[in-house]
Amino acid sequence: MKKIKRLIYLKLARRLSRSSTGAPVPSIISENTKIKGDIISDGIVHIDGRVEGDISCDELVIGVKGQVLGSVNANNLQLYGVLSGKATVDNLFIAHTAKMIGDASHNTIAIEPGAYVDGHCIRIGAPIPAEQGKPDLLITDASKVKKISSKAAGE
Repeated sequence: MKKIKRLIYLKLARRLSRSSTGAPVPSIISENTKIKGDIISDGIVHIDGRVEGDISCDELVIGVKGQVLGSVNANNLQLYGVLSGKATVDNLFIAHTAKMIGDASHNTIAIEPGAYVDGHCIRIGAPIPAEQGKPDLLITDASKVKKISSKAAGE
């Protein structure tokens, strides 16, 4: 009975998505599915299985049991499972159940406490700290600090 209800729901959702008022139906990679290869989509992709390859889509949801080994290019990424690879996204959400191994380029980011992140999170368009320039005054001797502070005080 459960399978029949799900089949009816999916058929109804597909039919509604063809009309101009319906919301898009996501492409779902279920828990027991393993894909080796790239995925390219203009819509939403939800992964509960395992994907070994690059993913390019509008919105990507990696479920709690989902695993992606490859790079991700998306507008929105919601990570609840495992991502091992580079992510280039506009909006990034990393849940407390997530494990991200690799670098992420993002515009906005939200990380829940307890999430595992091993890599760099780099804001798109942000200057690299090493390229920002050096400070005008670098003090390495404690005696110079006293001289500078006494001059600043008007002595």
